[in-house]
Amino acid sequence: MKVEVGQTLVSVVDSTAVVVVRAPAAEVALTCGGSGMVVGKPGAATGPADTGAGTVLGKRYVDGDTDLEVLCIKAGGAALALDGRALAIKTAKPLPSSD
Repeated sequence: MKVEVGQTLVSVVDSTAVVVVRAPAAEVALTCGGSGMVVGKPGAATGPADTGAGTVLGKRYVDGDTDLEVLCIKAGGAALALDGRALAIKTAKPLPSSD
């Protein structure tokens, strides 16, 4: 699937919804709980949820191999993955010392 900046993607297995902040140039497979995410508005989803770590509202998730960055706008119980690799929560950059 070709993801674009500003696109809202929702999970088909749980309530997870994300907004694309940065998108890679190539087509990618963004999944949640092992099933592909679809373009749409956040809403109720049906189906079994994965037993992964889940998503946290307000956190940014990134992939180390591509430029993909998504912002979680609705939390869920299934984990996000890109082309089979789990997405990591983006950490804050340390501020310089004020010595």
